[in-house]
Amino acid sequence: MRVGQKPVVIAIMGPTASGKTDLALALARAMPVSLISVDSAMIYRGMDIGTAKPDAATLAEFPHALVDILDPAESYSVKRFCEDARSHIRQAVEA
Repeated sequence: MRVGQKPVVIAIMGPTASGKTDLALALARAMPVSLISVDSAMIYRGMDIGTAKPDAATLAEFPHALVDILDPAESYSVKRFCEDARSHIRQAVEA
């Protein structure tokens, strides 16, 4: 990024099964992006059914921050999510 140039942040939002992940993956194939999930269920390991979480091969090719970071028995507060999301966003725009 050039000095003085502001980073572009693309937020994809919508209802369940509306194609958000497919759009994010299409963008990732077309340009350098960092994918940061804000799905409250995808943070949990093993919660694959009913969350439309990308499969292991997709996650290996296109890593998603904040996916599979906790066991289902662990709690995750909004405060912690905000801290984690800000950290990942900061890392992405500084890369």
